Amino acid sequence: MSIDKTVGSAAEAVADIPSGASLAVGGFGLCGNPMVLIQALLELGSDELSIVSNNCGVDDWGLGVLLAARRIRKMTSSYVGENKEFERQFLTGELEVELTPQGTLAEKLRAGGSGVAAFFTQTGVGTQVAEGGLPRRYDGAGGIAIASPQKEVRSFEVNGTAKDFVLEESISTDFSLVHALKGDRHGNLVFAKSARNFSPLAAMAGRVCIAQVEELVEPGEIEPDAVHLPGVYVSRVIEVGSDVEKRIERRTVQKVVA
Repeated sequence: MSIDKTVGSAAEAVADIPSGASLAVGGFGLCGNPMVLIQALLELGSDELSIVSNNCGVDDWGLGVLLAARRIRKMTSSYVGENKEFERQFLTGELEVELTPQGTLAEKLRAGGSGVAAFFTQTGVGTQVAEGGLPRRYDGAGGIAIASPQKEVRSFEVNGTAKDFVLEESISTDFSLVHALKGDRHGNLVFAKSARNFSPLAAMAGRVCIAQVEELVEPGEIEPDAVHLPGVYVSRVIEVGSDVEKRIERRTVQKVVA
């Protein structure tokens, strides 16, 4: 029996995402942002969202559009430096932020999607990542309302040397939203270049993964070795076309020397 995971519209694809839901969202900077799905979620009106993504877009693009509309309660990210509204909301106590080392964030998503509850890593040992005390939410008056907790540190012998490792819990979410270059009706996906950094991992972490694809093909048209994420992780697919708007976070041009 054929399994067709395509849906007719972005609105239909996100219709069951309620207020208070947790989401993993793909993308790297502004590359690979699932903007059609993000706009549909904005129009749906769900708020108090807890979102896990490498970054929170910019003030008027990416996840920044949800942030500006006050739809996000908590962000778990590794990088947030391009969004002034993000800074304002964080410092005034309107937004909870869990900053996570980038590689650790990637592994937390992968582990969550693989059914692994937690793992030990050397990243963060000897810092506030392990020792706790990092501000997650300010109180609006310069004080810390919520601080990160202390994490377990354990010693393991590696190549004959005892080294400390910090315990990190994996991440799984109610939903995930990703943008792919190509996908088939069974949900097998191919990502373009740096959009592949976090998108497959975010997709894995969501119990319901919704993918927008530039090109929708029939099952079998993607070579098995070319599949970046198998359809077993994907619940819904919507085609958005190759002319979907894309933006560049920081445009750099080279001067032409005559």
